[in-house]
Amino acid sequence: MELRIAAVPEAWRAAGVLFAAIFLATLFGIYSRPVGFLASIWPANAIMLGLMLRNPIMAQAPGWLAGFAGFMIGDLLTGSGLEKALILNIANIISISTAYAILTRLPAEISELRQPVSMLWIVLASLAGGFASGLLGGVAGTKYWGGDALSGIVYWTAGEFVTFIAFLPVILSAPPLAQIRKFWYRLDLVDRSDLVPAMMVVLTFIASLLIGGPGAVAFPVLALLWCGLTWSVFATAVLTLVFGVMALGVIASGLVPYLDGLPDKAALSSFRLGASAIALVPITLAIVMRSRNELTERLRYLASHDALTGVTNRAAFHEQASRRLATADRSTAMMMIDLDHFKSVNDTWGHAAGDEVLRETARRVVRMLRPGDLFARVGGEEFVVMINGVTPEQAQSVAERLLTVISEQPVRVGDAPILIAVTTSIGLAVARPGGATSPDALMQQADHALYQAKHAGRNRVIMAGVAGK
Repeated sequence: MELRIAAVPEAWRAAGVLFAAIFLATLFGIYSRPVGFLASIWPANAIMLGLMLRNPIMAQAPGWLAGFAGFMIGDLLTGSGLEKALILNIANIISISTAYAILTRLPAEISELRQPVSMLWIVLASLAGGFASGLLGGVAGTKYWGGDALSGIVYWTAGEFVTFIAFLPVILSAPPLAQIRKFWYRLDLVDRSDLVPAMMVVLTFIASLLIGGPGAVAFPVLALLWCGLTWSVFATAVLTLVFGVMALGVIASGLVPYLDGLPDKAALSSFRLGASAIALVPITLAIVMRSRNELTERLRYLASHDALTGVTNRAAFHEQASRRLATADRSTAMMMIDLDHFKSVNDTWGHAAGDEVLRETARRVVRMLRPGDLFARVGGEEFVVMINGVTPEQAQSVAERLLTVISEQPVRVGDAPILIAVTTSIGLAVARPGGATSPDALMQQADHALYQAKHAGRNRVIMAGVAGK
């Protein structure tokens, strides 16, 4: 009971934010109306849906009430009658709730626009929401704007679909507010080298106005695709939103020369749907490119890191160490680290416990090393460390500290927990500049020292001779 009471103020605060957003968006939509039509740009429904998807606390009862109040007060203050406002805004809530019911039943990656099929589901949810609300709003709208019921449903559905497609991707893909502020302050929402595609969008949009014709709406497609290939999903969604709003604003204002005066419902619906179809393509492409880049990065990480401990694997270590040795102008230390009696850990406590011992050992070593030091798992219980720019004495000191850090505390395994004492042996080799021709040569020296440490009783550091004296 106490938890419910504590949650109420937060829910109402969220509802207050939602009310303000919907009220302002409603005013914007109302003042964008061509005379005798529904609003040509109606962002309120998409904003309410997007905010509820991003902030589930807004989707509680106070949020729905606040959103409906924002719609109603905006309509009533601008001269709508009570009956008309009630009918149209109930239709708005039907649209939002239908799309919300669909999208919240899907995996979170869909509504976060992290899957290539995300925009397909946004399309389906937008169509379902638009049609469901159109059955009420489109039919009732014939009383206020004339026309037949079927055309009213189609017009309403198209309008809902267009605004959902234009505004939802921006809201759903937006980074946290603090990050957006950083973007604007530093002017790096996109890389400056990627501003060319945005300029091309502007130029092609101007060309569509000057040239005209039925195909003019498609002029910016190639430039928008360019943006989708190079920009983030959020940046691409913002640009397509700007393009869509400008396109709808231009057609609603009657500035397009090949449509004499204000368009009729059929022409306006066609133009809206065309602009939305254009917006879908670059956003979908941006999502696909992000998914591909994330997969590539993941595969690159898996190829260079040990799956159990998360540290660098042998192949990646060898590549990095080769570059370091080739350019080293100071001494380089190589340490081979091998856990003592590790087989007995697996035999006594099981392989799960052994895996936890390896992970904890890796964590302890990582905490000890500098950011630029190399560390890798090169065998079952064997690790290697490479440090540049140290004297033999300093390298010996580092190895001794590693020995202490690894063994000073037992490893806790499980909730019980099991405490497993761990010791290690370390073989150390140091090479002057030019004293080791390859990582393998230096590792072999350190491995020989490790062998000596094992035979000398374990839990100790043995240093081989310094190469390149």
